[in-house]
Amino acid sequence: MNALEDRNKRIIEAVLQKEKTLCPGAVALIGIYGSFLTGDIHPLSDLDLLILINDDRGWQLGTGFIQDDLGVGHDIYCTSWDSLREDACFTSPHIAKLMDSRIVYCSDESYRTELEKLRDQVRKILAEPFGEADLQKAENELKEARCCYAEAMTAENLSTVRRHAGGTIYYAENAVALLNKRYFRRGAKNRYEELNAMERRPEDLCGMIEDILKATSVPYIKEKLTRLMKELNLCFHKAGQSLSPAKKPASPETLSGTYEEMFSNWHGKMALAAERGDRHLAFTSLENLNEMLADIGSEVDIGTYDALSVYDPGDLQKTAQGFDTILQTYLQEYDRAGLKPKRFPDIDAFIAAYLNPET
Repeated sequence: MNALEDRNKRIIEAVLQKEKTLCPGAVALIGIYGSFLTGDIHPLSDLDLLILINDDRGWQLGTGFIQDDLGVGHDIYCTSWDSLREDACFTSPHIAKLMDSRIVYCSDESYRTELEKLRDQVRKILAEPFGEADLQKAENELKEARCCYAEAMTAENLSTVRRHAGGTIYYAENAVALLNKRYFRRGAKNRYEELNAMERRPEDLCGMIEDILKATSVPYIKEKLTRLMKELNLCFHKAGQSLSPAKKPASPETLSGTYEEMFSNWHGKMALAAERGDRHLAFTSLENLNEMLADIGSEVDIGTYDALSVYDPGDLQKTAQGFDTILQTYLQEYDRAGLKPKRFPDIDAFIAAYLNPET
C-alpha cells in the first residue's frame, strides 16, 4: 500500500513539474478519485486523477503509460472547466470525478471555490424531488439503450451482437441511475452493488444483465436483451405514471373539434384504402388515429383506445368499418362532455352557420 501511495505521489509531482516547464498556470487543481478514494484498491489499481486545466495548453500534460514492474496501465488525462460544467448539469451518472475527488493540489483557492459551486449545483439537483425534468434525463439514456438494442437485434455476427448488447447494458445502467437521481460513486467492479441499492429498477436487473453477459449464442443474447428492455420499459412506465397529474375531465374545452378532426383526417382515407386494397394507407391512417387518441388520453379522461386492433390486412373493408366503429365510440365522449359534432346537411348550411354563429 505504501509503495502504491508513493507511486501516486510521484505521478502527481511529475504532472506539476511538467506544468511548470511547459504550461505554467495551466493547472487549476488536481484531485484523486476512483479506487484510491473509495478504498477498493487491489495490486493492479491505477491512479484516477482529476487534472483540471484552465486553458488548452494544459492538454499537453495528458498521457498514457504502462508500468511494467507492477503490470499496471495508467491513463493520465486532463479535464476542462467546460467539461465539469457539463457534468454539473447531471445528465450522466458518471460524475464521481466532479463530486468526490479529494483535492491534493490547488493553485489558487478561487478554483476550489468554483469547484464547490459546481458541486453545490449538483447537490441541489439531487436534493429536489424526482420530477419531469429528471424523468426526461433518464429517458434520454433509455432512448440510447433502445437504439443499441435495435442494432443488436438486427445483427447476426456474435461479436457484433455482443458489442451492441454492451451498449444496451451501458445505457440501461445509466438510465436506471438517473431514474433514481443517483450517480455511480464507485467503479465498474461495484456496479451491481450500486444498482441493487436503487429503488426504481427492474426487480432482477443485475440478474438479467448477467444472463446477457454469460450468453454464448446470438439467439440467447437477443432473448435476454429483449427481456431486459421489456422490464426496463415497464419500470419507466411506472415512474412516468407516478408523475402524471390527474387527467382533466371530458368537457367542451378539452374535446371540442377532436372528433371532427379525426373524421376529416382519416375517414376518407380509410374508405379509399378499402376501395383500392391499399394496406399502407389503411395502416398508417389507423396508426395516426391511434397516436391522436393516445395524446388526448394522456391529458383527458377518455379511457383507452386501441385503433390498430381493427386492422385486418386480409379485409380492408372490415378494417374501414372498424375505424367507423371507433369514431362512433369516441362520440360517447362528446356526449359525456355535452358536445355535439358539427355536422351539416350541405355546404350552404355550413356557410350559413359559419358566417352567423349566433343564429
